[in-house]
Amino acid sequence: MATPSRAEHFERDSGSGFSEPQFYSDVVIGLGQPGQKELPSKYLYDELGSALFDAICLLPEYGLTRAEDRILRRHAQEIISRLESPVVVAELGSGSGQKTRLLLEALARRQRVNYYPIDISSRALNRCRQEIGQLNMVSLLGFERAYLDGLKEVAARRRDGERLFVLFLGSTIGNFDRGADEHFLREVRAILQKDDSLLLATDLQKPKPTLLLAYDDPTGVTAAFNRNLLARINRELDADFDLSCFEHAVRYDEAEQRIEMHLLSTCWQRVTIRKARFSCCLREGETIWTESSHKYTPEQAVEMGRRAGFQSSGQWVDSEWPFAQSLFTAV
Repeated sequence: MATPSRAEHFERDSGSGFSEPQFYSDVVIGLGQPGQKELPSKYLYDELGSALFDAICLLPEYGLTRAEDRILRRHAQEIISRLESPVVVAELGSGSGQKTRLLLEALARRQRVNYYPIDISSRALNRCRQEIGQLNMVSLLGFERAYLDGLKEVAARRRDGERLFVLFLGSTIGNFDRGADEHFLREVRAILQKDDSLLLATDLQKPKPTLLLAYDDPTGVTAAFNRNLLARINRELDADFDLSCFEHAVRYDEAEQRIEMHLLSTCWQRVTIRKARFSCCLREGETIWTESSHKYTPEQAVEMGRRAGFQSSGQWVDSEWPFAQSLFTAV
């Protein structure tokens, strides 16, 4: 692929953490491709997009968030019991920190906790401070950074004898291309020391109809979330996308085991992005690829961690909506 891999663009943004030139550069590169047009998924998450995603998480068709919450409510204490003390906690893409609270409360029963949320969104970090900031025995210091940059800063702050416990929740690893997911875990492992830990969330394979419904709900919330990316480009880059000429399209790639979200052009059209001094044409039926979500088996998650330099220390799977939390130890 001529452009950067989609995996390089997966970190969520809510209005900060990127410059306008970076935004329109990414848009121009993605829409200017001769083959499949695409837009980095991180730009789905402006303020409105983040609110729509919060609504998606409440939909009955989208069981991922509730599955993760069930696992952590049932097993947070067991997960924490497998860690060596003392530990400091770093979270990649913390968001509001709502799920993380369960782990921090369990850990705070045995030690004072230093918690370092890492997110490129200042809005997310502010929400995290509101959610976590008042917990007893927990000190919070957020880093508005890309994942690996923030993790390096946290690792540099650790004291002698402290173990690092890294959280990568929400099955965000699934937004990477195949191969890039394992490469990212290798980069995480390179920052860690032996016996540090990683808790990795992975959404698991399910029947195709279940997956398609989860990403194309009948109420249209996910469709609005997807179209909002074009509305954001209109607002911030002075473009002229006609949202009525695009349909939300969801596909499941059996070979890659991934859900893909696309925006499908319903007619031939020319789009101009004035701030970028760029225009492109879309044929009727042509799509813009906006997000991927890979699905795993429990065994694939463990094997991916092993190849990246970790050994499995435990795995917990939700039976209602197949979803896994895998605890790894750096070797």
